[in-house]
Amino acid sequence: MMRLLLRRLRRLSAASGRSFSGLPAAQVRRTFLDFFRDQHQHLLVPSAPVRPRGDPSLLFVNAGMNQFKPVLLGTVDPRSQMALWRRVANSQRCVRAGGKHNDLEDVGRDGTHHTFFEMLGSWSFGDYFKEEACRMAWSLLTEHYGIPADRLYVSYFGGDAGSGLSADRETRDIWLHLGVPASRVLPFGLKDNFWEMGDTGPCGPCTEIHYDHVGGRNAAALVNAGGAEVVEIWNLVFIQYNREADHSLRLLPQFSVDTGMGLERLVGVLQGKRSNYDTDLFTPLLDAIHQRSRVGPYGGRMGAAPDAQVDRAYRVVADHIRTLAVCIADGVHPGMSGSELVLRRILRRAVRFCAEVLQAPPGSLASLVPAVAQTLGDAYPELFREADRIADIINENEGHFLSSLQRGSRLIQRTCLRTGSGPFPAAVAWSLHRDLGFPLDLVDLMLEERGIQVDRQELDRLVSHDQKMRAEQQADSQPRLLLDVLSLAALQRAGVPHTDDGLKYRYHLENGRYVFPACRATVLALYDGRALVPEVGPGQRCGVILDRTCFYSEQGGQSHDRGYLMRDGLQEVLFSVEAVNRAGGYVVHQVTVPDHLRTGDQVELHLDQAHRLSCMVKHTATHVLNFALRSVLGRSVQQRGSHISADRLRFDFSVKGPLSSAQLQQVDRCIRDVISANQDVHTLEVPLRLAGAIQGLRTVDEVYPDPVRVVSLGVPVSELLDGGTDRETSVELCCGTHLLQTGSIQDLVIVSEKQQVKGISRIVAVTGQDAVQARDMGRALTQEVDSLSARLSGSAPFSLGSALQFSKEAGALSDAVDNTPVPQWQRRELQVRLRAALRSISTSIRKLEARQAAERAALLLRRRGQTELLVDAVETDSPSVLMKTVNQLSAAAPLSYVMLLAHQRHSGKVFCACQVPKDSPALAASDWAVAVCRHLGGNAGGSGLVAKGTGSSSDITEALRFAEDFALKKAGR
Repeated sequence: MMRLLLRRLRRLSAASGRSFSGLPAAQVRRTFLDFFRDQHQHLLVPSAPVRPRGDPSLLFVNAGMNQFKPVLLGTVDPRSQMALWRRVANSQRCVRAGGKHNDLEDVGRDGTHHTFFEMLGSWSFGDYFKEEACRMAWSLLTEHYGIPADRLYVSYFGGDAGSGLSADRETRDIWLHLGVPASRVLPFGLKDNFWEMGDTGPCGPCTEIHYDHVGGRNAAALVNAGGAEVVEIWNLVFIQYNREADHSLRLLPQFSVDTGMGLERLVGVLQGKRSNYDTDLFTPLLDAIHQRSRVGPYGGRMGAAPDAQVDRAYRVVADHIRTLAVCIADGVHPGMSGSELVLRRILRRAVRFCAEVLQAPPGSLASLVPAVAQTLGDAYPELFREADRIADIINENEGHFLSSLQRGSRLIQRTCLRTGSGPFPAAVAWSLHRDLGFPLDLVDLMLEERGIQVDRQELDRLVSHDQKMRAEQQADSQPRLLLDVLSLAALQRAGVPHTDDGLKYRYHLENGRYVFPACRATVLALYDGRALVPEVGPGQRCGVILDRTCFYSEQGGQSHDRGYLMRDGLQEVLFSVEAVNRAGGYVVHQVTVPDHLRTGDQVELHLDQAHRLSCMVKHTATHVLNFALRSVLGRSVQQRGSHISADRLRFDFSVKGPLSSAQLQQVDRCIRDVISANQDVHTLEVPLRLAGAIQGLRTVDEVYPDPVRVVSLGVPVSELLDGGTDRETSVELCCGTHLLQTGSIQDLVIVSEKQQVKGISRIVAVTGQDAVQARDMGRALTQEVDSLSARLSGSAPFSLGSALQFSKEAGALSDAVDNTPVPQWQRRELQVRLRAALRSISTSIRKLEARQAAERAALLLRRRGQTELLVDAVETDSPSVLMKTVNQLSAAAPLSYVMLLAHQRHSGKVFCACQVPKDSPALAASDWAVAVCRHLGGNAGGSGLVAKGTGSSSDITEALRFAEDFALKKAGR
């Protein structure tokens, strides 16, 4: 009791004697991290990038726990450092825009919502639990940050009868014991105080700490009421259950704590600001925006206040530029799908507010990047390193959008004039979104400013239809059978050892052929997608866990192995392995069993050796490609992703712009040198700490096991560890399966290289016989282009027919060059030559057509003279010549109504072209052409002055008469 009293006195003394008002955001962050590291022995873990690591369920990292999901799910590699973590803390950069957590549309409307924010977090993985977590939180807030205890309220889970969950009285009693008055310890239900990772998986009750901005009152009724006066600042989640597929809850074998506190909101509290935008995380940005705008300074106005729209624009731009800078620095770029599409929408939203509301000139958004780096760079120094690239990408995308914005604004204006005060057509809104890349919330904003609303019911139908179509396209793919946290725990409780998959690396060369080891194994466990079972029957999908395997599980960008199992005593039946994945040290072979399979059964594993060898070729080739790119382009090249399958490899990397043909040839030569040298491929498992010190080591953003596998070309890993060589070589951390010598690649050809977004290029390459064939096709196409060029240079002048034939041939050749797998450097050179040839041919065609049209026009004028109405037939198989003849006749006789028909006797098709005098209200060219072509069973189009179309007839004499009669009637003659 005396100890509790002394602690309360110290808290009161700290709260009264220290004022943290105005504490800089950087110090707020540092105080949090120091508190958990120095006083409570937490390991400080760097923030993960906002691009999720191997988690397709997320568009962005949207919570501090995302990078720790393998620990919470039990899937963490037992050899990795993460598997050893018990207490950790960090400040995680998060993006909530798109997906389940989407704050995009709320940004700017108030002072607290953001698409990018920092989450201060602390975790316990099977270490301390509720009492320690609550004590730490209360101590940090009241003693170290100096927040008065009488401003704080806490909520806890009050139970839910429908779920069979009782109230979390343990947490309530902890808060009461810490001295929080009972009137400030408040129960809430599932919505507010029960946290779930997803539809299934770890979950548990949570307790939240709320802050009253006003103080001096009882504000209990305002907790979780959604107002701005009492806000949640810290959420402490106690992960103790697993949500099953049938919605039931089961206790987890290990309890964990996951806490999260938004830095922006905490800084607002400590700096005495109701709006996060009034803190030093945003004020430098708002000042920078004002310097570039043509409106008044930021005033903090909300809602319907005068000029509130301008202040809303300030907030939107300040928020969005932070998101853009952080995402681009982390390798997410504006694009056309997934997180890239969301970022594209954020950028376009920011550009629109900059241009239309803040009246800032083009380029203003990108010019804010240094201000973002100044406010966040102490925590995320990559913002300084990447500032120029971030600005370039923003500027390029802004330029594209501004032209679309102008077209979209005109379309909205025209549509509003047509529809008046009625609802805006959903089809037009959807077209703006689909075709011009307008976010739907941006369309809503632009209509809201005009006092108009979109036809929401119809728009929702269009969106729903689009989502349904996308879902149907993905419906064919079967979900993987992944071990859940309880099944992993059951395996560990049963003493099932981790799978020994060392055989996947134990192959050797024998007389120039790769020999893979035989493998016999015992079935240790079977997983039916819900739980471990002792037996599975025919037709059932299951995960098979063996004591050992020679199969490679999908990881590191490399596809899993293929093959089959054979059960002892049932040698004639093959158990095809559909997928191989790993979780928590166990390798799971996904099988649809053709016959019974039981734990304890003995099986033989048969590897699809051709498939494995193809993957080995592609993976070693990827390392060679990475080395060649860095050799040619410099060490600034960073791998941004890769995918290795049996048929081809894909490699993404950072580079300022597309590679030139010369650079591609240099890379090609470097690759061929490494392959022809037949370098030995060396591998060695070494402690992660030692591996990190290897000179020239290349890594990607992954969590590596410890010890880690090092793959080196040409130089033994032991030499690299000793620093006994200064030779430039490829050396990477890699768990993939590789060749033993680079010569087995045979050849590697880059068949495609293009920028996915500015700053990130994607290479697609082929190897072996596919590469040889690509080079053969490249030579063959080069010969065809050479032949075309020779014939073009030796046959001028030529007839219109031959020119059109040349154009057709060059077009077909251009399509072949574009779509045939050939070396990309060769494709680029051939495309340049063909574009030049097509330009030359097009010029010749235009000249020949003009000459032919002049001859036909002169002939008609001699025969018919300058009559007021000229309707006649012309011999030509070119619609262009026909139109040019009409133009020349009209130029010679500007007051004449001219229509010409060209009958293609071999096909019966009729070309029609016409032109009328400029001041001809009685007869529009489009009406004339439409009438005649419909008479011929076809159609036409054009303007009031010039029109053309097609039809068909065996004899055009009657059509010519119809054309004359129609013109005379319209002209009133």
